[in-house]
Amino acid sequence: MPGTQRDVEFRFLAQPTDVNFGGKVHGGMVMKWIDQAGYACAVGWSGAYCVTVSVSGIQFLAPILIGDLVTVRARLIHTGTSSMHLAVDVLARDLRSGEPRLATSCVMVFVAMDKPDGGKPTPVPPWQPVEERDLRLQEYALKLMEMSRAMEPLVQKTREI
Repeated sequence: MPGTQRDVEFRFLAQPTDVNFGGKVHGGMVMKWIDQAGYACAVGWSGAYCVTVSVSGIQFLAPILIGDLVTVRARLIHTGTSSMHLAVDVLARDLRSGEPRLATSCVMVFVAMDKPDGGKPTPVPPWQPVEERDLRLQEYALKLMEMSRAMEPLVQKTREI
């Protein structure tokens, strides 16, 4: 039911096929997991097909190793008319020691579409923060949105070069 599922959590083990030659999970694989969890969260909130618009502030803070229990958490932190901003954290935990660590974090923006092929943006249920933490996360999303808008002219100039 749209407007009720605000967060999603994926859990799985990091596998040998996920790692690079250094034995750590590829950044691209982590980004794939982030996109999958973000998509599930956006669709769960909107009830519509969604597309990724941007990923901001991605930080790779700690490595993920083979056998780590990986948790990808996506949480809605702001809604526009058809857009949804999500905070996504990737945590890794060594199952032997139980030590959890934040491996990656970012903010994603998805837009709900009225149909998958050639669709147009469609409205999403509004969300309002209630808790203090949610207020801070929404403020962060709004600041990222401002910075993104401020960068648009610079990005346009690079396209012209």
